[in-house]
Amino acid sequence: LVQLVESGGGSVQAGGSLRLSCVVSGYTNSRYEMAWFRQGPGKEREGVALINMSDHKKHADSVRGRFTISQDTAKNTLYLQMNNLKPEDTAMYYCAANDGELRARLEVSLFTYWGQGTQVTVSS
Repeated sequence: LVQLVESGGGSVQAGGSLRLSCVVSGYTNSRYEMAWFRQGPGKEREGVALINMSDHKKHADSVRGRFTISQDTAKNTLYLQMNNLKPEDTAMYYCAANDGELRARLEVSLFTYWGQGTQVTVSS
C-alpha cells in the first residue's frame, strides 16, 4: 500500500516561509516522479513543482524563484521550501507520486498516488 503523508502547513504572514514535508511509504518504483500540487478556494488543482529519481526538477512559473522542491531518499521524504509567500499561495497542498513514467509534466491526471493534503494560509 502506497501512502503519502504531508505535514508542515500553517498560517503565516506575507513574506514568510514554510517548509512542507511528505513522507512516502510502500512505493517501490526505482523510476519515479514526485510532485507538489495545490488547490486554492474555488480553484482547480494546479501543479507547483516536480522532481524525479535523478533529481531533475521543474517548478511552475508562479512559484519559480520562491519555492524549491527537494528530496531525501534515505528518509523517503519529499520537501517543498516556500519563501516569500504571498496571499495567492493560500491553498491546500498535496504531494503526489506517479506510476514510474518520466514525463516532466505537472498534470493532475498523470499522478496516481496522493496524500491527504496540508493547509497553507498566507495573510496580507
